[in-house]
Amino acid sequence: MNRANELQRVIMTLKGPLELHEDDELDYDDEYDEEDENRFFNLALLSHLAVRLRDKVPRGTQVKGGIPYPHAFTGKDIVSTIQSQIQRELLLSLGISTQNRRPALQVARSLQSQLFFYEVEWGGRVLQDNVDDVYMFLDDQEGGADARLEREELPTGVFTLLTKCYSPSCVDGSPCYSFSCPRKRKKEWTESMDKDVLDSLPDSEKNRQTIIHKAIEKEALYVQDLDMIEAFFIKPIRSANPPLIRPEELDSFMDDVFGNILDLRECNRRLLEVMAVRQREQSPIIQRIGDVFLTAAAEFRLAYPIYVGNLPVAEKRLKDELEHNVEFRRFVEHCIRQPELRRLDLKTFLNRPSEHLQKYPVLLEAIFNETMEDNADAEFLLEAIQAIRGLSTVAQLRTFQSAMGKGPTGKLEWHDLVPMEIRSAMTKQETKRQSIIFELIKTEMQYVKDLEHIETLYIRPLTLANPPIISRDKLSTFLHDVFYNYAELRDHHRKLLERLHEIQREEHPMIRSITAPVLDAALNWRDAYMEYIPHYPIAWYRIDEELVNNLAFKTFAEQTQRNPDARKLDMKTFVNRPIPRLLRYELLLAGILAETPANHEDRDTIPQAIEIIKALGKETQPGVKAAEEKVELWRYNQNLVFKPGEAIDMDLLDENRSLVYSGKLLRQPETGFEWSGWGELFVLLFDNYLVFTKPKEKDGFTKYHVNRRPIPLDLLTLVNFIDPPQQRGKGILGGLRGGERGGGGHVDPNGPGPNGGPDSTTDSRSVFPCTIHHNGRLGGVWTVYAETAQARTDWKQKLEEAILLRKVVTDANKVFEIETLSADTFLVPSMHAGTSNPSWNDENTFTGKVTCSVPFSTVDGRGLVAIGCAEGVWIGLRHDPRSMRRVLHLKMVTQCAMLEDFGIFLVLADKALFAYHIEALVPSSPPSANATRTPQKLNGNKDVQFFSVGTLGGRTLIIYMKKKGLDSVFRVLEPVVGKIAEKTKAPGGLSRFGFGSQRSEWFRVFRDFFLPSESYDLIFLKAKIAILCSKGFEIMDLTDFKSVTIPSRDDPRLAALAKRCESCRPMGMFRSSENEFLLCYDEFGIYVDRHGDPSRTIGTIEWEGTAERVAWHPPYILLFDTRFIEVRHVETGRLAQIIPGNDVRCLWDGRGAGLPPVTTPGPEGWQDGSGSQEARVHAVMKGGEFASGRPARAVAQHVFQLVPTIPLYLPGSLSSPSHSTTYFPQSQSPPQSPQVTPRHSWR
Repeated sequence: MNRANELQRVIMTLKGPLELHEDDELDYDDEYDEEDENRFFNLALLSHLAVRLRDKVPRGTQVKGGIPYPHAFTGKDIVSTIQSQIQRELLLSLGISTQNRRPALQVARSLQSQLFFYEVEWGGRVLQDNVDDVYMFLDDQEGGADARLEREELPTGVFTLLTKCYSPSCVDGSPCYSFSCPRKRKKEWTESMDKDVLDSLPDSEKNRQTIIHKAIEKEALYVQDLDMIEAFFIKPIRSANPPLIRPEELDSFMDDVFGNILDLRECNRRLLEVMAVRQREQSPIIQRIGDVFLTAAAEFRLAYPIYVGNLPVAEKRLKDELEHNVEFRRFVEHCIRQPELRRLDLKTFLNRPSEHLQKYPVLLEAIFNETMEDNADAEFLLEAIQAIRGLSTVAQLRTFQSAMGKGPTGKLEWHDLVPMEIRSAMTKQETKRQSIIFELIKTEMQYVKDLEHIETLYIRPLTLANPPIISRDKLSTFLHDVFYNYAELRDHHRKLLERLHEIQREEHPMIRSITAPVLDAALNWRDAYMEYIPHYPIAWYRIDEELVNNLAFKTFAEQTQRNPDARKLDMKTFVNRPIPRLLRYELLLAGILAETPANHEDRDTIPQAIEIIKALGKETQPGVKAAEEKVELWRYNQNLVFKPGEAIDMDLLDENRSLVYSGKLLRQPETGFEWSGWGELFVLLFDNYLVFTKPKEKDGFTKYHVNRRPIPLDLLTLVNFIDPPQQRGKGILGGLRGGERGGGGHVDPNGPGPNGGPDSTTDSRSVFPCTIHHNGRLGGVWTVYAETAQARTDWKQKLEEAILLRKVVTDANKVFEIETLSADTFLVPSMHAGTSNPSWNDENTFTGKVTCSVPFSTVDGRGLVAIGCAEGVWIGLRHDPRSMRRVLHLKMVTQCAMLEDFGIFLVLADKALFAYHIEALVPSSPPSANATRTPQKLNGNKDVQFFSVGTLGGRTLIIYMKKKGLDSVFRVLEPVVGKIAEKTKAPGGLSRFGFGSQRSEWFRVFRDFFLPSESYDLIFLKAKIAILCSKGFEIMDLTDFKSVTIPSRDDPRLAALAKRCESCRPMGMFRSSENEFLLCYDEFGIYVDRHGDPSRTIGTIEWEGTAERVAWHPPYILLFDTRFIEVRHVETGRLAQIIPGNDVRCLWDGRGAGLPPVTTPGPEGWQDGSGSQEARVHAVMKGGEFASGRPARAVAQHVFQLVPTIPLYLPGSLSSPSHSTTYFPQSQSPPQSPQVTPRHSWR
């Protein structure tokens, strides 16, 4: 009765409003059975299954996460309940085993998707056939299963596997006429045979025929699955719009995932056709089937190994795409829900060929076991089994090769891939030889994979990172410096691996030799390794540098190391991989050689390969050493610490820089009261500077604190390295100065100790003085001490070598060459003559000190030069030192200039400014009719301190300065073209030293102004003028005389700089970039922006000498000390050249001549070759003494011009003759100053 009541409630729930069977008191027979209960139950309807599940599923208290849930059940309970309801029907209708729970799982998931029940934690996970998750019904309540069902709606849907036939006449046990009847079964082979014939067959033959027919059915189902792969996946993916896969990656994706699966389908279609023909020809008893499979096996060999071997790649590519491509994942999930695919996912379909191939040997063995001995098919079956098993071995080998060392397949060894019977037939020696050959191939696969991982783990993520891990402007340089030409190595080893795999596929499991491809590869990859191996120290340095300075990169490197593909190897290990790999080749080849038979060809070829690889290792050693030295130099550059405001750019990142020598020297205390006594210095001898430092270690890093100003080797002289040793003491008053700046002093080693106590004698030891001289403003004589005589000898030798090497390099790479203008025309008396300085006359050849010069060209094209000195002005041909002739007899000439456009020569003599027609001094051919020898005096009294010539607003102006007390008074003159060209009468009764009455005025007064400070020079800018005065640089506009002084002194942060500027004299102002200027003082230079504010963090650039004068030859500034000319690049401030001399002075700085205007730098600064190639600077230095034909000895003044040259850079490092090759790329030195933001100009 209870069952009847239960059935009544179910029916009422299903019928709803129809309210059928309202009578609750219906009397059912006590003999009600299960069959009656299922009378109205339709397994194909989800609503019916839902009600049955609700009633049948076992409930109880389930615990999850420490929380008990009453009336709950697990996923396994749900699947088991549904399985109990549908398994009988599935077995009878479709022949599905009762152990197959997958259909029940599909039904359970359908019910879950319609929220018929829910996971207690609402996790959203798909239901699984296990006890991990706990579920409850939405409307479950206290009272358990007997509570009335209050859910208004039930899940809906049709379970197609269990749908009934639409024909009303279709009942169990009788045939149905409908072709698509679900109950319709495929006709068994026994049903078409005569019963007597069937009974006459032995049981083995019946079993044999059953297996053969099953094989045909399975083959048809397999081909159908391959058709569905094309219909449901391949074609829709290719034709999808919008595309599921990016178009540029589509072909690659299809090749990786589906491979040659359509070729497999064609092979199996042909096999199925042949089997169908055989079935038709020999029906109902198929006599032979082995020959069919044997023929198919030969065709399978061309297709299946390729596909099966590619499966790991396909699964990896499919997994990656499903994880990262949402649209593709949705597409695959949609396909899985199609009834034709039987809820199988794409990965299952892709694995179908591999599974099907493995079933062939089992199936054929089952047929063979039921085959009579006298049946001819037995032999064919055996051959087919062997062929397909061999095919499986080849496929397994292909899978191993495709795995490239990843996953379980990639970990297989040789013995895992070789059947036991084959291994047993080999000798122990051959087994070991084959194992080593296999190891070489396997490790080659791992090596190639590691080279490929450089791209996937590092290069691509760093390139695509947003925000960038390494700044965009540095990234390409970093990737180049770290990974260099790894791609070349990768390509070479890919080719080698392809050849090794080909040999392995053809000869496995007994490979005769792999020496030929290895030998060929070793010859081909030589150049690539010759570049890569010497570069690895630079790569390591770049990685270490970035790890220290870039936290984001450090985090990235640590995360990448945890990536499974990295195998816990860090970035430096990947970079270093090629080096141990070469060594591994030697060991593996030697191992193969040891197990090779005596008459084998490998006995001759393997030693050749080993020798080539060994030679490669030896040949890379010099390059590695050079790179290590380069990295060592970079580390010193990074770790040198200068005192504030004393930093010097020694250009240590230059490609040709080298560290010649380094070591410890001792320094005597500056005073006698140093508690620490003698100090230790770590001395670095670069190929351009000598640097004294004091190392200090902190947090595992050593910093080198510069002890005194680095000494350019051009200004270094070795004074004394032969003084006897001294004794050094310890503690307070540890020793006397002993030659500090004086050199030569020493303490008597037999005398008492400096402290006078007994301990000072026992603690002291001999030191060997080394005295050097720094010929610079902050230099002088300095003595340091070596601990041994040998150390002093070594230092002397290395210093001499470095100084000589520096001279060779500078001679080969001069920025300017000296071209003589006059060698012996201008003479002054020798200091040894003991006579006063006489004037020049016919009896005396002394000309006095040369003070100025200017080049010019005449109208007839002659290139001339005018040179002024104490006794007048000489003019001669520019390239003929012997052509100098005196043209003006003026005293105390200090300045001259040439206005070529007007034919006027200006001379400042004895503080008086004169203008001459150049035709009067150097007549042209034919001579000008308007030329007059009568000069114009441009000032009244002898009070002109200096004058300057330039162009402003398209007008040529002459500005001269007169002193009036502490003020500077300026007058601006402008040439009057008509007056200059006006014909004049010859003056009468005048000597060549006199001045007649002025016949015409050649200049007019343009402006007058004054400055309340002492002025030294005046420079023409683009639209303004710069007056160099005691206040600094006064930038003035001549239109309104408004001015501003730079650098600014109002900012309290610049107080120290302002004080320094006040103590020094301004010398020049030059444009270093489009928006930046270099202000030159006599001791230092400073970069300022267009507002006059300091623009670089480096502070000042200290000159090596004291600049008496500064000249400008873009892009170089030339600073004239009396002992040398200091040439520096205006953009970087780096020292480019030192030209030594005696009593050196600048005669002409490029102004006051008819040269084309100076070019200006572009947005990227001064480019190489952007400067003028003609001389823009003249200078003079004291020459040698010689007898002038008189009792007094004369000293010649060497007048010369500086002509720019094209630098010739020596290849490679300069530290030793062996470093004749550059093993590393051009270093990208970081900029030494920040970019300057352009602002409003004060020019």
